[in-house]
Amino acid sequence: MGVVNISSLRGKNFLTLLDFDPKEIDVLLQHARVLKQETKNGKQSDLLKGKSLGMIFENASTRTRVSFEVGMTQLGGHALFLSPRDMQIGRGEPVKDTANVLSRYVDAIMIRTNSHELVEELAQHASVPVINALTDGYHPCQAMADALTILEHKGKLKGLKLAYVGDGNNVAHSLLAVGAKVGMDISIATPEGYEVDQDIFKKAEKAAKETGATLIQTNDPKEAVKEADVIYTDVWASMGYEEEQNERISKFSVYQVDESLASLAKNDYIFLHCLPAHRGEEVSEQVIDGPHSVIYDQAENRLHAQKSILVALMSNS
Repeated sequence: MGVVNISSLRGKNFLTLLDFDPKEIDVLLQHARVLKQETKNGKQSDLLKGKSLGMIFENASTRTRVSFEVGMTQLGGHALFLSPRDMQIGRGEPVKDTANVLSRYVDAIMIRTNSHELVEELAQHASVPVINALTDGYHPCQAMADALTILEHKGKLKGLKLAYVGDGNNVAHSLLAVGAKVGMDISIATPEGYEVDQDIFKKAEKAAKETGATLIQTNDPKEAVKEADVIYTDVWASMGYEEEQNERISKFSVYQVDESLASLAKNDYIFLHCLPAHRGEEVSEQVIDGPHSVIYDQAENRLHAQKSILVALMSNS
């Protein structure tokens, strides 16, 4: 695998995959594969030597913090963890001030928060790249890891069918975005009242017209999963909606990905879940721990996909 040129993305924000064209996403994925292979081969990297990433966490996370911090270390850079207790933004400091000050200290800002509007405001005022590590609207870093995992196991993305079953949340939004951009069909099945954001769906539909991807919304999980190459689910009550857990369990019960539902997919389907998972709720133990599950490959690929993003946005070379 040769070296991939990603310099055209230097300095760009990474807020949603809808901001990137298909070639840019392909370049990031191919570069992630190069970086992953180099890591497996024990090759040391100094691509981000002397660079610092400020990581703002308004929500706790295992995979996001570890993958970004380890990724920066493996690239020769440094990551700085900033919790709400460390940030004046949590005490009422204007986002504009936080963005301008951090831009004087670090080479990029990663943020995990509830409000996508806050991230957009941060990016508007920052003079360094801003990376969305999760908002209520999008989870683009996760979608890149998902795409990388599918590419590794299926050898392609275009023309495949991914079925997402569950809550129409930020993960579903980013799957729509990545599918639209790479030509992968996305079928979303949610309970009535929990559909994806319609503005985001329309934006994804517009992008899908250029790649030939088919995007479908339904309330029927069987329709969504039929002949799917990939089955994907997420927790029924995302972060910030925990108080709705009991109510959602009753409304989502028929949306569990179990062996019966999965049998409608292709025989060689793969199962994805962004974790953490609640076995016995959104997915049965037999599926998530079964032979079709590639959830740990998927979790690992957060590291490699994000390293590609970091290098693309931050590297001088």
